[in-house]
Amino acid sequence: MKALLSCSNVVVARIKRAEHVLLLIDYDGTLTPIVERPELAKLSLQVKECLQNLTENPSLTLGIISGRVLEDLRERVSIKGIIYAGNHGLEIEGPGITYVNPVAKKTKPFICSLCQDISRELADIRGAIIEDKGLTLSLHYRLVDEAQLEELNRIFCNIIKPFVTSGKIKVSEGKRVYEVKPAVDWGKGKAIAFIAQNLKWKREPLMVFFGDDVTDYDGFRTVDDSGGISIYVAGEDTEPVAQYFLDSPEEVYQFLRILSETFKSGGS
Repeated sequence: MKALLSCSNVVVARIKRAEHVLLLIDYDGTLTPIVERPELAKLSLQVKECLQNLTENPSLTLGIISGRVLEDLRERVSIKGIIYAGNHGLEIEGPGITYVNPVAKKTKPFICSLCQDISRELADIRGAIIEDKGLTLSLHYRLVDEAQLEELNRIFCNIIKPFVTSGKIKVSEGKRVYEVKPAVDWGKGKAIAFIAQNLKWKREPLMVFFGDDVTDYDGFRTVDDSGGISIYVAGEDTEPVAQYFLDSPEEVYQFLRILSETFKSGGS
């Protein structure tokens, strides 16, 4: 992976030359720093202003794609006229596009019941945070004491194992979080392709995708396969999974500001 800020002029020039750009950005860990509790991840005013400025360019379509519930994501970003993809792309809304994965929709009552079971069994594990996100659920353990992690993992695995084995759910692990999803062949990569195919453009857009976690990897592959630009927010010392890297959400903001200012000035 190449350091994006060290070659930003080349990348920005490529974006500016494109007839249309589909700019998709993850939320937690990408636009905002990773925090101890999900509700604390707030979008800064300067980042929001930068995103708002980018939406003023008619050749660019902005989307925020996240593991968060779509409604929560929309409230936190609060920019009109852009695409929001929640629950890792299982639900999508934006100008000219509305989608809820039908399999995930049918599985919703089961996910709710499973969330209640996990919450009850982990009641004595201090710091465990279980999020019922409707179509999916998350178990955050960033605040769990190291001495209780083994017990948390044992309880969690015992609960989910029969449903994973039967093919009802699938589980992935991110940054101090377990993500439980319906066992459907759908993720951020499929969601990105769906968005690109369902928006009305004369030609396929240049896709640009920023992400920071394992759940973003298939998004990187989709973007790379389309000839787009993939950016991993994790630092130089990580395994190469995208074309470029940035060290932090602060560096994401720096690049987006460069891009925004270039569009405003008309430079290249």
